[in-house]
Amino acid sequence: MTHELAQVNISRLKYPLDSPELKDFVDGLDHVNGVADAAEGFVWRLVGEGDDGGDATAVRVFDDEWIIINMSVWRDFDALKAFMYAGRHRELMVRRREWFEHVKEAMTALWWVPAGQRPTVADAEERLLHLRQHGPTPHAFTLSTRFAPQPVA
Repeated sequence: MTHELAQVNISRLKYPLDSPELKDFVDGLDHVNGVADAAEGFVWRLVGEGDDGGDATAVRVFDDEWIIINMSVWRDFDALKAFMYAGRHRELMVRRREWFEHVKEAMTALWWVPAGQRPTVADAEERLLHLRQHGPTPHAFTLSTRFAPQPVA
């Protein structure tokens, strides 16, 4: 395999992470991350500095303390989709409006990376901004508007 699928999704919190309103979300993170780590086709996910297999809730995105990030790399679309729409992750996604602000601009982007390459937060920010400005393109796209990996020049 010459390419792997990178994904980023960010969310703007309605409440502080340590608030009672976010308890169910925060309590579910370790389980969901563990399921992702063991999922067929999972390759890598972002964790915060010093986290031992934890989450990335302390990683800053767009210099905004109210935005949290999830970034990972998967073998392909099917592997990512199978994880996203099953089990505890699906249960938490159904409740996202309780915990996160409704934002009209793109908060999720996908792109292909050469196999073995790991995206950075700066890469993720750039892909989200590109998607917001240009819509889905091979550079940054969505699950509903997909592009195949581009040949490496």
